[in-house]
Amino acid sequence: MPHLFDELTIRSVNFRNRIGVSPMCQYSCIDGMATDWHLVHLGSRAVGGAGLVVVEATAVEAPGRISSADMGLWTDQHIPPLARCAKFIEEQGAVTGIQLAHAGRKASTPPPWQGGTTVPDDQGGWEPVAPSPIPFGDGWRVPKELTKPEIREIQKHFTDATVRARHAGFRFLELHAAHGYLAHSFLSPLSNQRIDEYGGSFENRIRFVLETAQMMRQAWPQDLPMSVRLSCTDWVDGGWTLEESVELSKRLKTLGVDIIDCSSGGLVPYAKIAVGPGYQLPFAEAIKRSAGIMTAAVGMISEPMQADQVIRNGQADMTLLARQMLRDPYWPVRAAEALGKVKLLPTPKQYLRAWPHSH
Repeated sequence: MPHLFDELTIRSVNFRNRIGVSPMCQYSCIDGMATDWHLVHLGSRAVGGAGLVVVEATAVEAPGRISSADMGLWTDQHIPPLARCAKFIEEQGAVTGIQLAHAGRKASTPPPWQGGTTVPDDQGGWEPVAPSPIPFGDGWRVPKELTKPEIREIQKHFTDATVRARHAGFRFLELHAAHGYLAHSFLSPLSNQRIDEYGGSFENRIRFVLETAQMMRQAWPQDLPMSVRLSCTDWVDGGWTLEESVELSKRLKTLGVDIIDCSSGGLVPYAKIAVGPGYQLPFAEAIKRSAGIMTAAVGMISEPMQADQVIRNGQADMTLLARQMLRDPYWPVRAAEALGKVKLLPTPKQYLRAWPHSH
C-alpha cells in the first residue's frame, strides 16, 4: 500500500506526497482581492513541504462571500494577485489548488473574530440567497429564495470563475458543496423545501451540484484534476446522509470529478457532532470503497502516524490538514522525521542547513 510520502498522480498532475493544506478562510481580502497575507500564508506551507496547497473558499460573485473580507474571483481584476500566489506555490514544488464557493444563506456575516451572526445592510451587509427562505439559525437573516434564472446565473458565475482560476495558474479545482453553503443547502432537505425540479426528491436535490460540477468540469482543462468537497452527513435526523453522499459521489465520478473531499456538518447550528481525532475518516473510507472514487480525508488529523495510517490502510488517497497547518507550516518536515521518510522530503536550498536530512 502507498504511504503518506508516496507520490500521487491524478490526470496529468503529480503530487509529491499525500499531504494537502485544506482551504481555510483568512478573512483578509479587500474587495475579494488576495493580499500579501495570502502570498506569505500559502507560500509558507508550500515551502514547508505540502504536496497540495488549496486557496480558501473563493466566491464566484460578490454576494456569495461569507463576509466582506472573503476571497473572490468574480472579475478578471482578481486574477493577478491570485496568480502571484499560485506561481510562488508552484515554484516551491507544491500543486496549487483553489476552492470555488458561494456562501448562500450563510453570507453577509462578520469575520469570526468580530463575533455576531449577520451584518445589516447599513453596515455593509447584503441579502443572502438560498434554495428556500429558511435562515441558518436564530438571529440570522432570512435568505431570498432563488428563482430558476437566478440559479442559472450563479452556475454561470461558477463557470466563469473556473476559467479565471486556470488563467491564474491553478492546477487543482474544487467545488465547495459542504458546510451549509449554497451547494450543500440544495442537497439537504432541512434547507431545501422547493417544489420545483431543484427540490423534493433526492434526484432533484442533487441537481444543482451535478449541473454545476458538470459545467465546471467542461470549463476546466481535461488534463487537470477536479474535486468536490461534501459534507458527508448533516449529523441531524432528517438531514443529508452518508448513503446519499455515496450515491452523489458515484454520479460526480461519471461527470469527470476525480476526488471527493470528505468533510461533514455545517448545515444547522444545532447538530450534535462527536468531534475527535479522525472523526470524519469513516466517510472518506465509505465513499472510496462504495463509490469507487478517490477521497481526501479531513478533520482533526494532526499526528504523522495517524495521517500515514489513513493512506496505508487505504481509507483515503490524500490527507488534508487545516488547523495543524496553521500551527505549523512545516508539519510535513516533522512528519518526514517521525516516519523516517526524510529522504523523500523536498528541501528548499535556502534552508538546507536546517533541514533534517542535510546534517
